[in-house]
Amino acid sequence: MESEGKQPTSIILLGMAGSGKSTVLQRLNSYLHSQKKPPYVINLDPAVRQLNYSANIDIRDTVDYSKVMKQYNLGPNGGIITSLNLFTTKFDQVLGLIEKRKSEVDHILIDTPGQIEIFTWSASGAIITDAIASEVPTVIGFVVDTPRTMAPATFMSNMLYACSILYKTRLPVLLIFNKTDAQDHSFATEWMTDFESFQAALSNRNATSTYNSSNLNEEPSYMNSLMNSMSLVLEEFYSNIKTVGISAMTGAGMQEFFEAVDECREEYYKDYKPELERLRKERQEKSEERKKDSLNRLIKDMKTNDEEPIESDASEEEGETLDAQDMKERGINISNNYDDGTSWPRP
Repeated sequence: MESEGKQPTSIILLGMAGSGKSTVLQRLNSYLHSQKKPPYVINLDPAVRQLNYSANIDIRDTVDYSKVMKQYNLGPNGGIITSLNLFTTKFDQVLGLIEKRKSEVDHILIDTPGQIEIFTWSASGAIITDAIASEVPTVIGFVVDTPRTMAPATFMSNMLYACSILYKTRLPVLLIFNKTDAQDHSFATEWMTDFESFQAALSNRNATSTYNSSNLNEEPSYMNSLMNSMSLVLEEFYSNIKTVGISAMTGAGMQEFFEAVDECREEYYKDYKPELERLRKERQEKSEERKKDSLNRLIKDMKTNDEEPIESDASEEEGETLDAQDMKERGINISNNYDDGTSWPRP
């Protein structure tokens, strides 16, 4: 795959608010610079006040988030969505810049807004993701706050979100367990590979807590039952997903991270790119069918006009005066009097 080797790998970082996406990108950027392989960095968060890294393309250079909010009378989330929509209209220029730098970089790092749903479920987010994935091999890096996922309910929420992103984007998803300097992620990988260990964690949590109005951390019994069921449903998802533990603070796990990215890259070419090509071909075929159908209808209409010309009323063509009865039959409303009160026809 010589042509594939020349393509840089795009890494789109997603994650819940506070999971550390921007800090992870900063660490990845620093690591690649230390390896003498500087990446191409894109910031898609219009609301961020200060970046901890230098971006080659910054949405804030194109769209002023504060002015968008003021001009369209929007709140914070509406302002981010509208800013992304405006930026998407010029995304062909971004693709042109990426095309120029393809041969110079090995990785493209893309930071997204802190509110994950704004990018994941918006039309502009889907357009940007599809556009990049059609140009270069793309990996979705889903950043997880490891200490917070020690709660089974939070862990399950992250897994369900990652699963939905996998099936929505149709791209390889890499689970990035961040902040391993504060909490090792081995418990999470165990829960993903061993259903009984996750069930035991739920049982222990239920046994060590007594439900009362002051205990807000305890999940009701129906939640435990639901999470047990969800863990069984996600078993196939767990078996096909790749995970890696890193620390954006200390830089631990960087080598393992890029090894996992290389595996996802191979998965992209093996499983995802053929699917993307198939979907693109289907869209092109449907577009060609619509164009062909429109052309056929136009030709048919032209033939009909040539063979059966529209007949005009002879009296109108010859300039014959129509009397009141003719006008009435044709639905022409007239008054029998002129403005001066005289009746017609005037002598």
